[in-house]
Amino acid sequence: MAIPEFSATIESQHQRLDPDNWEDVYIVGDVHGCLDEFTDLLEQLNVTATDLVVVVGDLVRKGPDSAGVIELVRDSPNIFSVRGNNEEKLLRGTKSLPELTTDDLAWIQSLPVAISFADTLIVHGGIDPRKPLADHDVDDLQNTRSLVPGGSYDRPFWFDKYAGPQRVFFGHTVLERPIVRAHAVGLDTGCVYGGTLTAYDWRADKIIQYNATETIQERPDKKFVSPPAQTP
Repeated sequence: MAIPEFSATIESQHQRLDPDNWEDVYIVGDVHGCLDEFTDLLEQLNVTATDLVVVVGDLVRKGPDSAGVIELVRDSPNIFSVRGNNEEKLLRGTKSLPELTTDDLAWIQSLPVAISFADTLIVHGGIDPRKPLADHDVDDLQNTRSLVPGGSYDRPFWFDKYAGPQRVFFGHTVLERPIVRAHAVGLDTGCVYGGTLTAYDWRADKIIQYNATETIQERPDKKFVSPPAQTP
């Protein structure tokens, strides 16, 4: 089993879970305030209190009900989330959501930036394969995408070069369809942009998707990443 080795700073924001404590295990892509789609997906999956759900971050912003998503996750002992870059923007004051309370922000601050179990590592953005995991900081885990300096949407992306050892589940990069590879699984399929909300069934090794009911925000085509037809 590949155990993540983080720096002391990140380790304090790293949550370990035991999948043996749960029946089914699901990992869900970026929700972005789309409460209706999230609850409908959970119903489609037939999630019960004995099942584990982990979200890859970006619970908030862009969609219609960030406060409702926070309430649902916070009040559900079986639903966990890492802290995404959109949560971080609220904490750093570069973005705001007036509907959120100080208690909401305190709860967001308490979210880990990494969750792991078995050989699985869940972060929001990704892993930079050019340096050891122990050298990653919060910004790396939340924002890594392109490996080209200054090239946010230029290939190669980190997941094109990453070869383990952990299998990393991530969001942040909006995809035309999910990426499912031996060491990288991408789950942000643009629900808030009229795409789908994607879940990965960890035990069955399969993808489940729920179609968005509407387009909340428009997004340029160049900011949807098309994975290669054949993925390593």
